[in-house]
Formats: sequence, structure tokens, C-alpha cells
Amino acid sequence: MPAILQYLIIILIMLFIAAIVVKLTRKDFSIAANKLIVYLGGKDNIINAECNMSRFKVILKDMSLVNKDAIQKLGAKGIVEIDNQLKIVFGKDAHQLKRYIDDII
Repeated sequence: MPAILQYLIIILIMLFIAAIVVKLTRKDFSIAANKLIVYLGGKDNIINAECNMSRFKVILKDMSLVNKDAIQKLGAKGIVEIDNQLKIVFGKDAHQLKRYIDDII
């Protein structure tokens, strides 16, 4: 077997393994979005949701329904509460979470 064919097979195997590793380590944002909605008091409690860079801003009807500890455990790096509004810092995941939440609510 020619050496170039052996190298090609090795490269293909390595790419396949890399693809599997990436798939296994990728977050399932649909599950995280569903959990976030529950922690925010349910989809009926959400008036509006926006995303600005790494922050996820949500306006809620009833702040007493929010489970801030669970949101922190979900991966929030910080939460700021102002009146009926929460600003949650999720980092690079904020935009993707917003997309999934928009589909749900």
C-alpha cells in the first residue's frame, strides 16, 4: 500500500475521532433552555427576553417565582436583579440559549 494512502487513512480516522469528541463535549442547549425557563418561573412568567453580548436579559411578571440558585448552577456567572428584570451573565452561551428560548416561548 502506498505511503500516501496510509497517511490519508490515518488522517480520516483522526478526523472521525475528533468529530466524536466534539459531539460528546457539546452542550445540549435545548435542555439548558428548558431548565432556564422553569427556573425563571415558567414560560407564562416571561414577558420579554433579550441578549446583549454575554448577558441574557429577561423581564418577568413575578420575581418570586425565580430560582436564582438553580440558574447559577446552570452556568450563570452572575445575576443582577432590577425591579422585574434579571440580567444573567452566561458568557458565550447567552446567544444560543436565547435562540432556543425564543423557539419555546
